[in-house]
Amino acid sequence: MKTPLPVIRLALAAALALGVAAAALAQTAAPKAAAAKPGAPREIKWEELIPPGWDPMKDFKAVGYAGLSDADPRAAAALKQLRDAWDNAPLNTALDGQSIRIPGYIVPLEEGKAGISEFLLVPYFGACIHTPPPPANQVLHVLPRSAAKGFRSMDTVWVSGTLKLQRADTYMGISGYHLDAVKVEAYVQTPR
Repeated sequence: MKTPLPVIRLALAAALALGVAAAALAQTAAPKAAAAKPGAPREIKWEELIPPGWDPMKDFKAVGYAGLSDADPRAAAALKQLRDAWDNAPLNTALDGQSIRIPGYIVPLEEGKAGISEFLLVPYFGACIHTPPPPANQVLHVLPRSAAKGFRSMDTVWVSGTLKLQRADTYMGISGYHLDAVKVEAYVQTPR
C-alpha cells in the first residue's frame, strides 16, 4: 500500500479543521446580532463569509488520496488544483462594505515596537503557519487603525471594522477580504 501524500493530508485536515473551528468559535461567540446595540458592528460567523452553496471540497471528493504516493504526479496535480480552487474561492458579495465584528486568530504580517500593524485573521489555530492556508474566503487581510498592542501570532481576538471584497496575496496566504479595523481586542468567551 502506498503512503498518502503528507501535504494533501494536511490540506484535507485543514478543510476539516476549518469547519470544526468555525463552528466552535460560532458556538462561543458573544451576543447574537439581534441583541447588538444600534450603530454597533454586526457580529458575523466565519461561515457567513462563504457564499451559499459553495463547497470547497466538491471537486475533490472523488480523488482517491489514500492510494497516492509522494512520487505520484497525480498527487502533485491534485494539490495544485486544490490550492488554485481555494486561492480563487468565491466571496459573499452581500457583506461588501458592512461594519462587522468577527473572532479569529492573528497571523502577523507586519509588526514592530508599536505592535502588529498588519495581519491575516483566520478561523482556526495554525492556519497559514502550521497548516496550508484556508480558502481565500476564510482569510481576512486586516489593517488596524492603530497597531494592535500586546498580541502575538495565533492569539485569539475580536476584530471590528468595515469589510471589503478585496483579494491580497501575502507571503502567508491569499485573502479574499480586507478589513479596515477600528478595534482589535482580546477574545473573551461569554458565559453560556
